[in-house]
Amino acid sequence: MGAVKAGIDVKAAVEADIYAAQTHAHNNRTTKVFADDIVKFDKNQLKAIDNAPGDKIRILFGGPPCQGFSTSNIRGRRLDNPTNWLFREYLRIVKTWMPDWVIIENVKGLIDTQKGFFLDHIKSELSDSGYTVYHWVLNSADFGVPQRRNRLFIIGSRHGITLVKPKPVLSKYLTVKEATADLPDLENGAEKSIRPYKCEAKSLYAEQLRGGRKYCANHLVTKNASIVIERYKYIPQGGNWQYIPDELMTNYKDKNNCHTGIYYRLKDNEPSVVLGNYRKNMLIHPNQHRGLSVREAARLQSFPDSYEFFGSIGFQQQQVANAVPPLLAQKIFVTIMGVN
Repeated sequence: MGAVKAGIDVKAAVEADIYAAQTHAHNNRTTKVFADDIVKFDKNQLKAIDNAPGDKIRILFGGPPCQGFSTSNIRGRRLDNPTNWLFREYLRIVKTWMPDWVIIENVKGLIDTQKGFFLDHIKSELSDSGYTVYHWVLNSADFGVPQRRNRLFIIGSRHGITLVKPKPVLSKYLTVKEATADLPDLENGAEKSIRPYKCEAKSLYAEQLRGGRKYCANHLVTKNASIVIERYKYIPQGGNWQYIPDELMTNYKDKNNCHTGIYYRLKDNEPSVVLGNYRKNMLIHPNQHRGLSVREAARLQSFPDSYEFFGSIGFQQQQVANAVPPLLAQKIFVTIMGVN
């Protein structure tokens, strides 16, 4: 979405998850989606899509799986974790295709995992292949996204082009309320996907994401148990599990071992915290005693309301949470296109 918004013609996408591939194909009708393991993506697939004139700029972009690099996954941040080496397939495509630009997105934790071993390895591989390499950590809230989300971008130029790190475009962050206040009130376990808006858009951001629509989809909410809903009632905006009475947390062996992001209620007048696995973390709506809907999370990621997600609610939630915010991605591509 960010690439398309920057005017790039996306020829092909590789996605092994069947539901994410379905979502991508539905929202990107002119892109050929290779819905299989990247291990099976080879020269034949590249030839099938690489029919652009010779003067066209070729860009390879993507995000190798990053669970092992996450700072919340302490056990996985090891050299012998096979999921930490999945970027090798991405580098294989780089060396096979040799695009003009390479963009790799990942969590900030990759920088210091194993004292920077993986970051240094990726940059070294790109450099040895003839690329001038940069890496930046950018906060999506600096670029118009109502969510504080730091992400690492590793960028390689095959032609030695100099890049300057993008500067923030906002002096005042967008808030959760500005992003979501016009979306409908929902019940715990809401299953009706398509609904009308509750009111007029409360910000230019919301108005632009609505795009003149009267209805939108993906108003789905996880159905939490009654004990979970009871816990929500004790938590103020900006609060977490620490506000829940001990008698309601007896199923936890030691509630003090809970992560600070568990049972966090968003603040109306600030950007969202990073979504991450917002269903598992039980991220709470600012004013309603329930979890976030898929559409609310998509708004906090800067997806337009026209973008629909497929699969069961759990798969939809994962797709939204895993995504690079389109507005942040767009800034990366605009930066690159601006120097060509």
